[in-house]
This record gives sequence, C-alpha cells and structure tokens, in this order.
Amino acid sequence: MSRTPLSLIDKQVMWNRLIAVVEEQAQTLQRTAFSTIVRESGDLAAGVFDVKGRMLAQAVTGTPGHINTMALNVGHVLEAHPAETMQDGDVYITNDPWLGTGHTNDFCITTPVFRDGGIVGLFACNCHLMDIGGVLGPTSSTDLYMEGLIIPILKLVEAGKVNETLMAIIRTNTRMPVDTEGDVYAMIACNDVGYAGLNMMMDEFGINDLSELAEHIVETSREAVLANIRALPFGTWHSEMWLDGYDEPIRLKAALTISHDGINVDFTGSSPMVRQNINVPICYTLAYTSFGIGCIVSKGIPNNAGSLAPITVSSPEGTIMHALKPAAVVSRHIVGISLPDLVFGALRQAVPDRVPAEGAGCLWHVNGTGPRRSPPVYGDTFRVGVVTTGGMGALPFRDGLSATGYPSGVRGGPVEIFESMSTLVMWRKQYRQDSGGAGKFRGGLGQEMILANSLPEPFTYFASYERTRFAPRGVDGGADGAIGTIHLSSGEKLAGKGTYSIPAGTRLYINSPGAGGHGNPLDRDRAAILRDLELGLISPEAAEKLYGFDPAPAMEAAE
Repeated sequence: MSRTPLSLIDKQVMWNRLIAVVEEQAQTLQRTAFSTIVRESGDLAAGVFDVKGRMLAQAVTGTPGHINTMALNVGHVLEAHPAETMQDGDVYITNDPWLGTGHTNDFCITTPVFRDGGIVGLFACNCHLMDIGGVLGPTSSTDLYMEGLIIPILKLVEAGKVNETLMAIIRTNTRMPVDTEGDVYAMIACNDVGYAGLNMMMDEFGINDLSELAEHIVETSREAVLANIRALPFGTWHSEMWLDGYDEPIRLKAALTISHDGINVDFTGSSPMVRQNINVPICYTLAYTSFGIGCIVSKGIPNNAGSLAPITVSSPEGTIMHALKPAAVVSRHIVGISLPDLVFGALRQAVPDRVPAEGAGCLWHVNGTGPRRSPPVYGDTFRVGVVTTGGMGALPFRDGLSATGYPSGVRGGPVEIFESMSTLVMWRKQYRQDSGGAGKFRGGLGQEMILANSLPEPFTYFASYERTRFAPRGVDGGADGAIGTIHLSSGEKLAGKGTYSIPAGTRLYINSPGAGGHGNPLDRDRAAILRDLELGLISPEAAEKLYGFDPAPAMEAAE
C-alpha cells in the first residue's frame, strides 16, 4: 500500500517526475527508431497509464494524432487482456486503425509495469513505420485490406519471451523487414525505459501503487479544464469548410456547444465516407478535435485523461468523420488534421481574441521510390520520405509561423537525410514568397521546393496533398493564404493527389500552401512590412498592392 496520505507537494513532484519519465521514454524511441519520420520528425507518442487505462502523463515529444489516440488505445488493450491476466514481461501490440491511431502504418505497443508481484500501471507508445505492406502510394487503396498487415490486439512478448511466429509474420509482410522489425524493438525498448523510471520514482517516494496520485492528476486536470470552459460564453456555434477531396470536394461541418459540463462538437452534415483512403476513424477525429479545442481552453494544463474528458465528439456513423470498417483510411490525416481549423471557425465566434486564421493544415510529405542504380536492377530500390510543411494561420496578436507543422506537431525533416538514402536531390527548399495571407498580422509562408533524380532514370512520386483548390481563409479582413501547387519543369500541372512517374531529367516543383492573414492589411505595422521585404518574405509589388506601402523611400534611406 502507498503511504497515506500523500501531501500535495508530494503529488505535484511525482506528477512532474512522471512527465520527465515519459519524455525519456519518447526520446529513447526517437533515438533508436529506424523510420526516418520518427527519428527526424518525431512522429510518435509515449505515455504512462494507471491500471484503469487512464493516461496520466504524455511526453512533450509527439504529435496530437498519436498522443490522443494512444490515450484511448490502452483501454482497448485492457478490454482484450484484463489487468489481472497480465504478467511481468508481457508486451501487447496492435495497428488496428479503430483501436490505435487511425491507420495501419502506426504500431501501438503496451507494456504492463509490475512491482512486488502486482501490476501498478502501463506504458504505451506508438510510431509510424515506413512500410507494412499493401499497395504502394498513399492514394492507391480503396479498402482497409489493401493497406497492409492488420494486427489485432495480440501478445507480442509473453513473460519476457518474444512471440517469434508473430514477429516472423510482421517481417514477412513488409518491403523493409529490417527497418520494421527494428522499429518494433525500439518501441519495446522505450517502454522498458519507462518501466525502470517509474519503479525508480516509486522507490524514491516509498509508494507501491499509483491510485492516489492518479486520482489527483485526473481530477485536478479535469477541474482545471472545466473551470476554463465555464469562463467561456455558453451556446452553440457552427462552422463549415471545404477540402479538395478526390473526385468531389469534401464538406466538413461542425456544431460546437459550450456548456457547464464541457464542450461537444457534432459533425452532423459532413460528407459521407468516400471510396478513397481519406476516411477518418472516430478515434482520430476525437484526437484532433480535442487538440484544437485544447489549444484555446487548456493552455498550461498537462494533457491526460482528466484534461481530455470534458471534450467530446459526435458524428453519425458512415460520415467521413466516423468511418466504418473496412473503409480505406491510410491517409486519414488529410482530413483529420484539418479539424482544428474547423473547430476554430466555431470557437472564433465565441472567443475571437484567441483563435488563429486558417492554416495549411495537411502535411506536404516529399517522398518517392526508384532504382538505386542505372541501369536499374530489379529489387534494388529506395523508398524515402521527408516531412515538409506549409504556413500557420495568423493570430489576432501576431504573425503566423512559416513552414510549421501545425497542428500536426510533426517536424520538418533534414533534406540531407532524405538525399543520403536515395538518388533524389532537392535543388531548392526555401520560403515561398508572398504565400502568407496579407493582414494586420500576416499568415505564415509555405515552402518552394524543386526535386529531381540524380540518375538518368524516372522515379515514382506520391502526392497526397490538400489546399490545392480551397485556400486557407483569412479573418477580419485578412487575405487568404496561397493554395499549394505541384508541376513539372515541362509545364505540366499535377493534381494534389496521385502517383506519378517523373521522367528522367525532369524537375518537380512543389509549392506548399501559405496561411490566412488576420485583420486589415492596411493596419499592418510599417516596420513589420519593411522587415518582411528585407527578408524576402514579401515582394515589393505585394507591399505596394496589398499593404499600400511604397518600399522605395524606406529602402533608399537604408542605403
């Protein structure tokens, strides 16, 4: 039994220690992972849970889509394998999109923690694996079974002994068996680091269970978020936005209700599921909806089961926001990452002084596959990807961030790593001038990139982009951000979603979207305009046309 009662100071110190433990857990995964998107971009999550399956702490390193789905995943594990049936040395695995992170490329690993023969908690982690079989290309699948290996909640390790049959199945169902197996062991190892750190903390404070600390964390966080929500105006606000989609545009609708008991977002009226793979399991819908709302109402409050509890979602089954098996979902992030902008549209009506304009949202991954040599040798190919981003919407009090993975939290990866693992060369990667929407506060800029093969061979490029038809919208007189575009050096324009064979000697031009501006551009500080000009973020033509600013006198004075 824990010593009783724990003082408030003890609880707060142990809470902080848990956050430090899970951060060490996450950093272990990032350092040991094989997948470049994990190592370089932090596309992962790590956390500690109590025996009820409630997330007590999450690592700062991680992304909302991973973290807030992981918060639900451990509950599913405990339903399939109750705590009383677990034993020390067990490890559980799944990549079921409806039980995990929303698509099959993310493996979820859960490890129970034992102390003096009894279970005291669990550690969980997840991350993106580059290949788990299925059809090539992020836009090719039309049902779940085309999207690679699907693992239900299974015991990967039993009492310290690896299930070699299951590991062999995992290795056999990927084009990158070494990397895939390496990532699985990296996840097991990171949970082991958390296991050791938790026991060390419990030794230090002389406790043998987490129940009292868990109640403090969950209740304190829940009440803090509810207090912030109850300070908002009560009512229901509506918003709507359109996405490119595939054959037809996708409509997203939300009714956001603020009440004494929390915030609910109802997605009734959104487009139905589609044949292509941008459908969103409800767990991922909840993940990004709660993150968007949390940015406004939960600032400074640690993310855990308590702080997430007051935020709920509802959507009719069969809508694109509540996809049903066996819908294709591997590119669920295209729609899911747009949800913060959708809920911001409603929240802006209630608290206009806190909410940003629309941003680029969807990540603009640069990726491809092709032969490693010329002439090609069958089977000797590369497959690489690097994360690139667009702009973040301007806030009512500052410019939006440029080339920033908001709201995904996925960092842009180094081009050098991308190039070292392939024959592709990034000839240009820079801010995209004039792509940020003009305003009193300017929207963040997208990026301008030029990609080509160093070999005299074609390569295959996978595009899975949004904001190529519907620009990020400005607010209160702010201008829209620039839409994203892709085209070839031959002049041929490419659609935002598709698998393309890029001819030898041809360069691919990729321009990620900018973000919406906030407020009247004529009210922008003149010094800020001049600074943008000096940095090349806007052109002299844009300064004069959009901001009513003649740069010539100021530039002459500077000379």
